[in-house]
Amino acid sequence: MKFKLFTFFLLSIIGIANAENPGIISGKVTNKTTKQPVQFASVVIKDGPKVVSGVVADEKGNFQIKNLELKKYTLEVEFIGYKKYATSLELSSSKKSSSIEIVLEEDITELQSVDIVKEHSIIEQKTDRKVINVGKDLLSAGATAAEIMNNIPSVSVDPQTNAISLRGNSNVRVFVDGKPTTVSASQLLQQIPSTSIKQIELITNPSAKYNPEGMSGIINIVLNKNAKIGFNGSVNSGVTFGETPKSNSSFDMNYRSGKVNMYANYGLTTGKNHNHGQINTTEPNDLNTQYFDLSNRNTSHLAKVGLDFYLNDSNTISIYTTQNINGYKSESKVNVNYVDPAKTDIYQLFNSDNDNYTQTYNLDYKKNFKKEGHTLEFEGNYSNNDNTEDSQYNTPPAQNDITNKGENVLLNLDYVNPLSETVKLEAGLETRIENTKNNFLLNGAYNSNFEYQRNIYSAYTTIAKKWTKWNAQVGARFEKYTADALFKKVNEADGKFNDNLFTIYPSGFVTYTPNDNDSYNFSISRRVDRPGIDQVNPIRQWSTPLIDSQGNPELLPQFTNSIEVNYTRKTKIGSITSGVFYRQINDEINRTLTENPNNPQKQILSYANIGDNHAFGFEASANLDFTKWYSANISFDLYNKITKGYVETDYVEVDVTTFNSRISNTFKASKNLRFQLTGMYRGEDLTLQFLRKPMWKIDAGSSLTVLKGSGTITARVSDVFNTMHFAFDATKPKAQNGEFHWESQTAYIGFNYRFGTGKNRAIQRKERDKNETQKSGGF
Repeated sequence: MKFKLFTFFLLSIIGIANAENPGIISGKVTNKTTKQPVQFASVVIKDGPKVVSGVVADEKGNFQIKNLELKKYTLEVEFIGYKKYATSLELSSSKKSSSIEIVLEEDITELQSVDIVKEHSIIEQKTDRKVINVGKDLLSAGATAAEIMNNIPSVSVDPQTNAISLRGNSNVRVFVDGKPTTVSASQLLQQIPSTSIKQIELITNPSAKYNPEGMSGIINIVLNKNAKIGFNGSVNSGVTFGETPKSNSSFDMNYRSGKVNMYANYGLTTGKNHNHGQINTTEPNDLNTQYFDLSNRNTSHLAKVGLDFYLNDSNTISIYTTQNINGYKSESKVNVNYVDPAKTDIYQLFNSDNDNYTQTYNLDYKKNFKKEGHTLEFEGNYSNNDNTEDSQYNTPPAQNDITNKGENVLLNLDYVNPLSETVKLEAGLETRIENTKNNFLLNGAYNSNFEYQRNIYSAYTTIAKKWTKWNAQVGARFEKYTADALFKKVNEADGKFNDNLFTIYPSGFVTYTPNDNDSYNFSISRRVDRPGIDQVNPIRQWSTPLIDSQGNPELLPQFTNSIEVNYTRKTKIGSITSGVFYRQINDEINRTLTENPNNPQKQILSYANIGDNHAFGFEASANLDFTKWYSANISFDLYNKITKGYVETDYVEVDVTTFNSRISNTFKASKNLRFQLTGMYRGEDLTLQFLRKPMWKIDAGSSLTVLKGSGTITARVSDVFNTMHFAFDATKPKAQNGEFHWESQTAYIGFNYRFGTGKNRAIQRKERDKNETQKSGGF
């Protein structure tokens, strides 16, 4: 109710502000040659360099702009395929309205169709991050963010669980538009359509300005948001054919007129997924084979609606909400076959019905002072989630009902002040309050509940200095962290846990750019990984006849010190980026598999602080246009890590070097038709308990531009040779090996249609006459 009242109040302010001024400018836009109306032309009113207001002409070429002050203005009219039109006019007390006839002249050198993305992706190395501007090659690589991520240098997405990792480490935070989200990363990546993504930022050594969580850094997904005057949008729909068809659709729109910018995004994914596998236990006296057959039917809705209101050049208010509804039904069959005939084989059926609803509300206010770059910004963010699980087991017969509820509040204040042309100061405050409550009913009766709350209060400051070829930045973040947990279970004593820490997180960056083609970057930072709710929640997450999965409420945060050096070289055919990094991790959090103390025949899959870890590595990536018809994105990384810790009571130390590589080739057959051939290899990896075997696959795809540039048809075959699967060997706590398969080999067909101000009869005629030049453009 409060949110509705606030929205009503804000819109009332807008209406009052727009009613204060009496001036009106109206007119009609026509084609000089055909005398026909120019539909949807952009009309802008300027007071000097400042944009005062603007509209889009209607289907008859007419427009009207109200609520203008009585003064001199510049009127500008633009439309794709025409030369820009500009004229001066004046409103006064004796002439409060003005009507003008505008005649546009065609420009035969202009674009005749609108492409919202470049031909291929471009990687930029900036002071504190690597920015991948998403191009058609990545859009053709997949229908969702998860599939795009697997073609990004240094990033890996587990194709079975959708767990994301950066530089071989899964302790990474995923942001959307620079903000955290309550939706889990694995779920989020499946719900964001690829066509909604503008950029992907890899912040491997974030500055003190950013939240320090995530050992390997932050992955920020920047969604398309068009602020140009007018109405623009896109519709995307696709079907993936595996064992069963799965659909993924999205709709994006943006409307900007005068002081108001409105946007909306909606994505729908639905389908049934199937995977299967087996685990072989080779431990003497416990020889058995576990067979798994898992099916999951999922439907997910993800919507975002927002409004930017430009009060004036100095003040902007933005609000948005995201609504996520996700439901899935799981069916699983587990067979445990023992070699020893004296042991009874087990056959378990498991059915689960899950519903999750997550909502976020965000308010942002930004103040621009008179000095360029001098700003103050406040952001308030509230989100909550409600998850229910209803599960039934046949062996032993059991009914499990689990309820998870969570609330998050984020308050953030950022201040930026350019002290001089070469020195910039940044400072800020942040408060995060997170509450989670979980309740477990066994066969309809209360069994246990878990409450977890953590509060984080932080302040940061950074200062940056520029020289002719140098740019340096140093800063620190000061953080107070408290966590309290309470676990209650029938017939057991209450389990309590609390943590109270004050930590300083320093960071530093130095960039050297000797010329336009070379750039060197050095950075250092300290970061933390605090246990997530899934890692600390001791309530059972899932169960099989021989394995129970649950969290560990006694987990401690892990801290990471990182150093990295990067070099970027621009050449005539593209850019090449390479870098080295070193990480020291204390009290590393990792997966553990231990014997169940209450049942030696079963194991517990959980988390623990396994000890210290040292890792260093090298990575390189390149975007190269070898010819007009062939380009490639190439990347590889090589890293070594030494991990020490305890598995049960045994001290273990492992030293492993892992190699990963990717190459995405784009072949341009014609102006509108291109083909992609992508290959990836993920080398073996060794942890304290498991050896993960190598994985590789090859994808092939194509894209065809249709409807005079407004539509794109995409087709793809993933894992052409059906080689992608997960396999492992383990020695502790039992000697085991196994592998899992999923619907990796699939075929996808999709269509994307873009609409807005890029439609015009003259443009269509020029296409027929072939008086055009092709280049990258955008709405």
